[in-house]
Amino acid sequence: MDQLSPLLDRFALSARVFYSGTLCGVTTFEATDEAGHLHVVRRGPLQVQGADGRLIDIEEPSLLFYPRPTSHRLRAHKQTGADVVCASVEFGGGRGNPLARALPSLLVIRLADVPGLDASVRLLLDEAFERRYGRQAIIDRLCEVVLVHMLRHTIERHVASAGLFAGLADSRLARAIHAMHEQPARRWTLEALAETAGMSRARFAVNFRETVGQTPLDYLTDWRIGLAQTLLRKGRPVKIVADEVGYGSAAALARAFTARLGMPPMAWTRGEQRRAGAQTD
Repeated sequence: MDQLSPLLDRFALSARVFYSGTLCGVTTFEATDEAGHLHVVRRGPLQVQGADGRLIDIEEPSLLFYPRPTSHRLRAHKQTGADVVCASVEFGGGRGNPLARALPSLLVIRLADVPGLDASVRLLLDEAFERRYGRQAIIDRLCEVVLVHMLRHTIERHVASAGLFAGLADSRLARAIHAMHEQPARRWTLEALAETAGMSRARFAVNFRETVGQTPLDYLTDWRIGLAQTLLRKGRPVKIVADEVGYGSAAALARAFTARLGMPPMAWTRGEQRRAGAQTD
């Protein structure tokens, strides 16, 4: 079972490379409203400093990934510097995206520890440090490929001890999670989800909460609201969105949406439109 593809199909993962070259001294990256940051370190040494002030030393070619907006600094030697590629990353659905919520605040992965990643990173670095036609489009897409490899690694190596990735790493819970992802409009009950997982109702409820960190029906609600956000961004009418994500009416979606986000769908959509307009000015 491919637990990752439905997530990537429903939410548009996008990366935009904004720097490639040699960093010298201290470089600060500010948190934005929606974007995380990916840093591909070709050559160090390099230190990473988060908002808490903790320093992490990077000695080997590595990936550094902040999946959520986070202010941080990269510190390199003033003379020799460090070769890096830096990209902003957005998960469709913003901070409510289940992938963004489930990942640790910072992932640090040595390239040598991810089999199959070498070829993609080599292509990315070759393109990023050249100036050829179509370069930006290629390096952006290659960054997205690298990110998918990272997500696969996170699931397969049980990098996350709790949350969505921990649930996907459990074969029984993964069946129920996959079913919710594939059929968000179905009238799911706890009993139906437990049956899908091949577990008793009580054991499923306890295992899901202990592993994922929330109840199955709370997870389902978050998944539906995240999907609703993605569809609303595309201009879909609220009534149609309500049907597609499992709410019987626009009013029912508005109640659930307001409970999760503090405002009804139309107000949220207007805010997103204003934000998008401000970014293009």
